[in-house]
Amino acid sequence: MNTYNFDKVIDRKNTASVKWEMLHEMFGSSEVHPMWVADMDFAPPVEVTNALRERLEQSILGYTFVPPSVSNAIKNWVKNRHDWEVHQAWLTYSLGVVPSISTAIGAFTTKGDKVMLQSPVYTPFFTMIEKNDRVVVNSPLKNVNNHYEIDFIDFEEKLKEGVKLFLLCNPHNPSGRVWKREELLQIGKLCKKYNCLILSDEIHSDLVFSANKHIPIASLEDFKNFVVTCIAPSKTFNLAGLQASAVITSNPKLRELFQAEQQKQGFFTLNTFGIIGMETAYLHGSQWLNEALAYMEANIQYVREFLEKELPQVKMMTPEGSYLIWIDCREFGLSDDELKKALIDKGKIGLEPGPKYGPGGEGFVRMNVACSREHVVEGLKRFKVAFI
Repeated sequence: MNTYNFDKVIDRKNTASVKWEMLHEMFGSSEVHPMWVADMDFAPPVEVTNALRERLEQSILGYTFVPPSVSNAIKNWVKNRHDWEVHQAWLTYSLGVVPSISTAIGAFTTKGDKVMLQSPVYTPFFTMIEKNDRVVVNSPLKNVNNHYEIDFIDFEEKLKEGVKLFLLCNPHNPSGRVWKREELLQIGKLCKKYNCLILSDEIHSDLVFSANKHIPIASLEDFKNFVVTCIAPSKTFNLAGLQASAVITSNPKLRELFQAEQQKQGFFTLNTFGIIGMETAYLHGSQWLNEALAYMEANIQYVREFLEKELPQVKMMTPEGSYLIWIDCREFGLSDDELKKALIDKGKIGLEPGPKYGPGGEGFVRMNVACSREHVVEGLKRFKVAFI
């Protein structure tokens, strides 16, 4: 019997919700059905909201430090969920994974250095490299039978160009690929061979379905000394507004460089509610997450069956992890502008356009199904209308 009701529809308007209240800014219309930005429409674990409420009742909101109990909660979560033994001393805190990516680029590279990614990939990977005056090196993923694979020949050729830092996205956003052990071993061996550090964005690591297993690349062989791993409760428990994440770095020299860069930026600590929310979620969120994963996987199955029956021209990559579905609309023969117009003007649905994820994203859209089944059903009706 389930403890949580994920069918419940919660009105998020008048909460300054990016997903629900920035529709006009993003799509030119406030009438579109939002299935875009990557947050959930689910209430987080009740233990989290209770803990935040109790802290607020204390009333004084002065300077707060991150107590050791938080790192202990993270340590135990990572061990229990991903079979990775980390030490509390390895943990550093950050406002989020994107700030951590920017900090890592600043800490481990200098202006003009090459930083590698694999497109299509999460947009801030490009942005943070460029904003820090580094050079983007792209080793594109190969789409093989509607399934992304790494082109290791190209990967190595790019590393030979003197890449200083590689940004790994695991599980991959936008496709939901969960990289397998053999793939991660090959990545690690090549980066070690060419003296390239790895920043591993593992923000979706807890959101893995069925037979798939997330493996932190830093847990393999002796890779941990040149890997910096970013995790957060934000995607896992829908806590992005609390702005709290953790960075796991076993190499003390890298950790010191990272922390020194944070100090240059004026970062001091997490906010009071971010600290409480993070600790409470990692301590008490396991049952909630298990039920949420089952619900979202059923949503994914519903989308797949709908598309196969109603829109066979559309091909979706079934995500192995994350609640994001990468959908191939290229058979319609539309340009990206035409695709966008059809979705917004005809279908009145808001999805993430594929080109924002870089080369290889053309003709794709990204759909978020971390929402009630009712919301998914309505979204798919609109999606179909866009192409009729």
